Amino acid sequence: MNGTGTAARRLESYVEGAWRQGHGDGKPVLNAATGDIHALIGTDGLDFRAALEWGREVGGPALRAMTIHERALMLKAVGLKLMDQKEEFYFENFATGATRKDGWIDIEGGIGTLLTFASKARRELPNTKVLTEGPVEPLSRDSSFAAQHILTPLLGVAVHINAFNFPVWGMLEKIAPTLIAGMPCIVKPASQTAYLTEIVVRRILETGILPDGALQIVTGSAGDLLDHVVEQDVVTFTGSASTGQKLKSSPAVLKHSVRFTMEADSLNASILGIDAAPGTEEFDLFVKEVSREMTVKAGQKCTAIRRIIVPNAHEDAVIDALSRRLASTPVGLPDDENARMGALVSLKDREDVKSKVSVLAGEAEIVSGSLNGVDLVSGDAEKGAFMAPMLLRCANPVVANAVHSVEAFGPVATVMAYQDNDEAVALAQKGRGSLVSSLFTNDGRVAHDVVTGLAPFHGRVLIGNRRSAKSSTGHGSPLAPLVHGGPGRAGGGEEMGGMRGVKHFMQRTAVQGTPELLSAVTGQWMEGAPVRADVHPFRKSLAELRIGDQIVTRSREVSLEDVEHFAEFTGDTFYAHMDSEAARANPFFDDRVAHGYLIASFAAGLFVDPEPGPVLANYGVDNLRFLTPVYFGDSLQVRLTCKEINPRENADHGEVRWDCQVTNQKDEIVAQYDVLTMVAKEWPTAAND
Repeated sequence: MNGTGTAARRLESYVEGAWRQGHGDGKPVLNAATGDIHALIGTDGLDFRAALEWGREVGGPALRAMTIHERALMLKAVGLKLMDQKEEFYFENFATGATRKDGWIDIEGGIGTLLTFASKARRELPNTKVLTEGPVEPLSRDSSFAAQHILTPLLGVAVHINAFNFPVWGMLEKIAPTLIAGMPCIVKPASQTAYLTEIVVRRILETGILPDGALQIVTGSAGDLLDHVVEQDVVTFTGSASTGQKLKSSPAVLKHSVRFTMEADSLNASILGIDAAPGTEEFDLFVKEVSREMTVKAGQKCTAIRRIIVPNAHEDAVIDALSRRLASTPVGLPDDENARMGALVSLKDREDVKSKVSVLAGEAEIVSGSLNGVDLVSGDAEKGAFMAPMLLRCANPVVANAVHSVEAFGPVATVMAYQDNDEAVALAQKGRGSLVSSLFTNDGRVAHDVVTGLAPFHGRVLIGNRRSAKSSTGHGSPLAPLVHGGPGRAGGGEEMGGMRGVKHFMQRTAVQGTPELLSAVTGQWMEGAPVRADVHPFRKSLAELRIGDQIVTRSREVSLEDVEHFAEFTGDTFYAHMDSEAARANPFFDDRVAHGYLIASFAAGLFVDPEPGPVLANYGVDNLRFLTPVYFGDSLQVRLTCKEINPRENADHGEVRWDCQVTNQKDEIVAQYDVLTMVAKEWPTAAND
């Protein structure tokens, strides 16, 4: 029976297009707060080779048939459905030992991450199936041979092996970039909290939004799953370094050079700046942040603060302030509104934390909290995995070892003092690579010296001070647009990071050939590819427009009067436009020159078709460069070419990128840039305009 008085639920795995139970009754999974059997789990007898093949043969082709924007909209729809069902997830969350507030990070934070990826993909990536990366690389003088780097989805399955502490966010932050990339997933959650992950996957699949084979879940042992991965597959792992290293060394992973991303142990540090004395706002923010990071999710977060690095002069003040704050943190049942900290995820985890504290006690003294009991506002300390927050102090951190290498994965942290910025950085670096560190300071020099010292050893560094106090997302919050991961001990991998995360599930390939054939592959026009010059391209809707559609305009001479009028009208009287002697003294000019923005304005006047038509709006330019000075008497001519077409899903328009090249009477390029416009998908024909 579980804590609600109902029979424990037998968890299932969704593989090969169906929900399936493993053989036998399954192993019990306990409610972290009550000790009752909450679920039964097991995967004996499941065919993991077939599950991988199902993803490769069914899910992969279905996802690759979609454009990036279609996949992103798919995830948006899933995220909105999940948000509507969040209360069910919150109820199940209590069994993990987490309070509702702590569950918010996991549940709504995870769904928000999914929605953020969906939004960023539509804003930052083209609506296509093949991504280009970087500029075209010309390989011949006559533009007959060039190269372009492209990104295409890998043809395998991404196997995501996740940790117990974030059963929702841990899954969603990985499947979001994977599915946007066009790669199917198999999710393997940690057994301790797999019941919550399983419910979320059930609700996702029930929507019918994802194509068959796009998402599978294994609840229980992964068995021989990694024995069947091949070179097109990807494995990601979040958990202990020892387990990660074992999985990374799996024979099939090594044999096939399978991409393996690991997020492992991390003794994250928070540093109180040498300027942040007691009484400053930064001191108070530091104490509040450390206390919060020690107690949120009972300290069972990969980003929790484990090492508290403070100036010598403020060590006692920090210990006193933290001890008072931690001692006043009410611990109890996660569904008790009076409790601010719930339970660890299991009794086994609690015993492991206590054993690690015993190791740390060889180098540090316990200054707050106790190994031998905890005062509860509710719950049973014998049945539930409750533990008091514990603060330790290391007197000699420079020569200590355990405080920099042993992670007690619970509400435990160690205070250690430093003399100057260099020593603070050196102490943080002794963690040998972390996911995140934070620095609380209001001094720019301190920020520069400490952050540049921390950066090589960390995936993320947060600077906290009075100006960002209300808006800061905090030390422990990974964010979808930012890299989550870290070097060295932290695993050496990167998750999320916005569209960087998407590219991890794609293959980068350098394609060489004629511009015509490269354009056929990429869907983007490049110099040397065919062009079509018939109707003015601004008279064409997306249904009629093709890459390579081009107009070459008439010429326009630039005069002294033009430049002086532009200067007076805009107020831009920079000397190079107004003073011949000063301009000639400039190493770049022979005489007075036309304004760059005058050139861009004249170019628009040459290529724009003024009548109402399918071009709805100009929303900017990219990569604008002025390459050759324009003098009085020079003539300007524009070549405008349709470079890329991106129809927007669920809209009656799309974006068109135009290559704009402005030349002078000597055929020298004076300006080069991309013009960005919104163009209607359909428009009345020219005869009906």
